[in-house]
Amino acid sequence: MTNHWNDYQHSDVFINIGGNTAENHPISMRWIEKAREKKGAKLIAVDPRMSRTAAVADVYVQIRPGTNIAYLAGLIHYALENKAYQSDYVLNYTNASYLINEGFEFDEETGLFSGAFEDPVRNATSYDQETWQYQRDEEGNIKKDPTLSDPNCVLQLMKKHYARYTIENVSNMTGADRAALEESYRLFSTTGKAGKAGNILYAMGITQFTHGAQAVRAIAMAQLLLGNMGIAGGGVNAQRGQSNVQGSTDMAMLYHIIPGYNPTPQQGAHPTLAEYRRLTTPPSGWWANRPKYMVSLLKAFYGDNATERNEFGYQWMPKLDGLDHSHIAMYKAMSEGEIEGMICWADNPAVSGPSARDKRNYQKNLKWLVSVDLFENETASFWEGPGMNPAEIDTEVFILPAAGAYEREGSKANSGRWIQWGWKAQEPPGEAKSDLWIVNELFKRLQANYTAEGGTRPEPITKMFWDYDGPGGEIDIVKVCKDLNGYNTADGSLVTNFVGLKDDGSTACGNWLYSGYYNDYEKPATKNRVKEKEGIGSHLGWSFAWPLNRRIVYNRASADVNGKPYNPDVPVIWWSETEQRWVGNDIPDIPGTWDLETSTKNPFIMLPEGVGRLHCINALRDGSFPAHYEPAESPVPNLLYPRATYNPASQRFYADHTVETDEERARYPYIITTYRLTEHYQSGIQTRNVPWLNELMPELFIELSEELAGELGINNGDDVLIESKRLFIDGNQEGITAKACVTNRIPPVMIQGKKQHIVGMPWHWGFKGMSTGAVTNDLSPSVGDPNTTIPEYKAFLCNVKKA
Repeated sequence: MTNHWNDYQHSDVFINIGGNTAENHPISMRWIEKAREKKGAKLIAVDPRMSRTAAVADVYVQIRPGTNIAYLAGLIHYALENKAYQSDYVLNYTNASYLINEGFEFDEETGLFSGAFEDPVRNATSYDQETWQYQRDEEGNIKKDPTLSDPNCVLQLMKKHYARYTIENVSNMTGADRAALEESYRLFSTTGKAGKAGNILYAMGITQFTHGAQAVRAIAMAQLLLGNMGIAGGGVNAQRGQSNVQGSTDMAMLYHIIPGYNPTPQQGAHPTLAEYRRLTTPPSGWWANRPKYMVSLLKAFYGDNATERNEFGYQWMPKLDGLDHSHIAMYKAMSEGEIEGMICWADNPAVSGPSARDKRNYQKNLKWLVSVDLFENETASFWEGPGMNPAEIDTEVFILPAAGAYEREGSKANSGRWIQWGWKAQEPPGEAKSDLWIVNELFKRLQANYTAEGGTRPEPITKMFWDYDGPGGEIDIVKVCKDLNGYNTADGSLVTNFVGLKDDGSTACGNWLYSGYYNDYEKPATKNRVKEKEGIGSHLGWSFAWPLNRRIVYNRASADVNGKPYNPDVPVIWWSETEQRWVGNDIPDIPGTWDLETSTKNPFIMLPEGVGRLHCINALRDGSFPAHYEPAESPVPNLLYPRATYNPASQRFYADHTVETDEERARYPYIITTYRLTEHYQSGIQTRNVPWLNELMPELFIELSEELAGELGINNGDDVLIESKRLFIDGNQEGITAKACVTNRIPPVMIQGKKQHIVGMPWHWGFKGMSTGAVTNDLSPSVGDPNTTIPEYKAFLCNVKKA
């Protein structure tokens, strides 16, 4: 999230796409309502379903599930065609003027960018991205055209790429009403000038697709065009689904990164720390500091064992081995007997994973399984699920009872990157323990065993620095905070922030982004609770926001080339001629040594170019510009790129897994999307064990339109059977059952002249807990985004009939 919750009060227009903020993100909605009351802000809701957010929106645009990029590409086209973009911002703060290699092209027949080739390792299309790169002169400088007229400059390439995303075409692809579509584009494009702010907020309804990463990029591109990045009330703002999801990604819970969003070392490419530095450190931009962060991380990991002589223990750090370690690939390996054990921590993939029925069957191949959770969940109890014979399953299951969020102490990072301290409200019941206690005790035992008995490769465990014990058998959380904040290895003193980190082993830091959040034992910033009495709502004295307590990232872009705020009524930072430095209502996203000229050339300091990327030269696997691809399962062909199937760069994990033929489309004619409810949470294992929440929302349902229900002879409250290709097993069609919820909230849409029906289901139920029901994700396919491998839960095909 580039901005933060409080900052929403400064937005003039919101687009809520792929999310239901009124029901699932109430704090977000609170600040949206404040902006509407305070300054007449407008809310645009883009959703397949008339959600509670859409119900109170000023403009509601219904779109077919899986067509977010088509909608956003239409917005980009509208801004370009009507010259509604902020030209000063685009010229100076983006790569719009940069020239791209002349060989770059996009084939509108196949939907492929230049450099495409079939990758047998990934079983998908990959790209040689050479033609996507910038043109350079003899000295290596990027060639630019400040007139923005060269056909190879980024702006002209964008105009060409998005020329076909007209109102008519976008309506035919998405099913959106043309008048509503145009009004949403017109309204949001009014923010493309100084003094106005447009805010795009999204959630899983953007990301959970085979083109999810590109959809987020399309949002960023639209915001760059309109000058909405770095300003108060603007930004690209993810609506996180729980209180510490931001913290979990910061701490690298995903396999492709290590703490602080550094890339995970790879065995073949990065055999030494020197090679890792050489291949992952750009010559310019803030990531040029990566060696400082990496060495400090290694010192935090391996302590005194990490020395300059042994490259600070780099050889002990686990490295990617060329295999896909994503959720889908991991379970595929499990199905093939390649994984013997699994520790499943605060996760319930037997309900939340795609093709969940298959996942439960794959778990039968495990020798052992550890589940850490508040309650016994479906993953731990897979052996007693539907169709299981416990006598045939040899998996040994261990359940470790965990404390709830309110039963432990520690910091959490919210959606706005604010790291706030939470104090324990009550003791956990019975033998339940905090996550910190469990991981501390588990690692100490592992380390002791490997030290005593050895192993195939014990050093990554035995050489690890681990000293977090506190009094009374508890863990000392302050020691953990010290490691994360960073300290000087000579005397153990806390570093002030990441500016003080070194690459010579003199500092240790578990996450450079968090450096500064606990830099004072007596008054750690994460515990600060000082409200702002005047200003723009940054509240710099309340908690700590990474990085450096900055509330709006890239805030250099909130002022023009002369350092004057684009919006003097809500100034973020500005250049003080008197003091000859940057000052303002936030921490400037500028190194303190930079003058006005240098900062003007580098408003987006994390990128080597120093400017925002409208054209992406190397970050994504599936194209330099977002393009509309159909979901893996779609009732219609791609209107714009007729030979394109679903995202060609998306990895095909299983043969004969998705609906691909017309015969199969006839068998599964309806589009299905999944979503969350207010009354239940994630896989439901916590909320389905709360009686009053079960009373409010007692059972699984399928939401379908009055028209479809009438065609199928289904009445409200009837039992309904839902089928998908994942449940076509050994020639027999199986399905799951849910209650019918007949509403007018999810009407059919017209796609390329044909009516398409949409149904929706929540996914909070399973076979454990006080309230039980079918697992919705038994229906969903194991396909994912080529960059993140996030599964496509939000759009696939099914059949529906009265049970």
